[in-house]
Amino acid sequence: MEQNLLGQKGRVIAQSKRLINCHAVDVNQLMPLKYKWAWEHYLNGCANHWMPNEVAMGKDIELWKSKLLSEDERRVIMRNLGFFSTAESLVGNNIVLAIFRHVTNPEARQYLLRQSFEEAIHTHAFLYIVESLTLDQGEIFNMYNEINTIHHKDRFEMRLTEEVLRPDFSTSTFAGAQKFLQNLIGYYIIMEGLFFYSGFAMILSFLRQNKMVGIGEQFQYILRDETVHLNFGIDLINGIKEENPELWTPEFQKEIVGLIEQAVELEISYAEDCLPRGILGLTAPMFRSYVQYIADRRLERIGLKALYHSKNPFPWMSETIDLGKEKNFFETRVTEYQSSAALTW
Repeated sequence: MEQNLLGQKGRVIAQSKRLINCHAVDVNQLMPLKYKWAWEHYLNGCANHWMPNEVAMGKDIELWKSKLLSEDERRVIMRNLGFFSTAESLVGNNIVLAIFRHVTNPEARQYLLRQSFEEAIHTHAFLYIVESLTLDQGEIFNMYNEINTIHHKDRFEMRLTEEVLRPDFSTSTFAGAQKFLQNLIGYYIIMEGLFFYSGFAMILSFLRQNKMVGIGEQFQYILRDETVHLNFGIDLINGIKEENPELWTPEFQKEIVGLIEQAVELEISYAEDCLPRGILGLTAPMFRSYVQYIADRRLERIGLKALYHSKNPFPWMSETIDLGKEKNFFETRVTEYQSSAALTW
């Protein structure tokens, strides 16, 4: 090990830590913390813990079996279950198989462990919804192969992972580090920060009208988790940029902007597919404005200029994300967990 990276007796010093390419420092030594933001995100994730089967689905089942939902409303719910059910798995696989391997900081890895568990909870939520409504499991979980607008979004993301998943991939080269940064932007900024938000707005519109309240409550929990995921991803991306400024070339920035532009069009096509006709006060043109508005906010957070300058047609979504303005998310939860003494084996 290089002496200047270590303190007395070979102990890690905070200044020696780096987010990538820090193989000379023991990644198992969490303390002392350097990136306190990573630890704060981890604590926030733990404080947000929930499980799908804590949410009652009785009202949803009753409404789904009735004739009170239109075919267009059912289409929106089915499409979003189809997209999210596999999108969460894509994100989880990317964390475990790509990101975790190449992030060389223990406090950031600590958060990634928490996030990967949350992705599993989200996938569990969609299974719970599908089982509760007695939907065709094959239809929902294979929709990414059968519905073009979902397939195109998932293929777009999977292309960003192909090279990073190779066993011989490394961030030690300039090209490798840039590719890894592109992957982070693709999954945190585009997948979790852009592709998820049309679905959130659609499903939470049902909840605002007291329809499909169990699904809506679970989507509230998922949105809260994803807000923390997005903020961690932005901090990670900006931290790598700060430590490796040579990666953030004008050519690379142009490439990232191009990817986000492609993603915006894919998401608009998806919204148009979900909403061939307006429902619940929602129309496909509203989602063009919303997706563009969200894209501008994501660009700005990683130091790029806004492209679209569109207005937000769903200001209530900002209030939903700002959890301080919302109800206590857990006021309907079962909070009495088994203690270790009460567990049966």
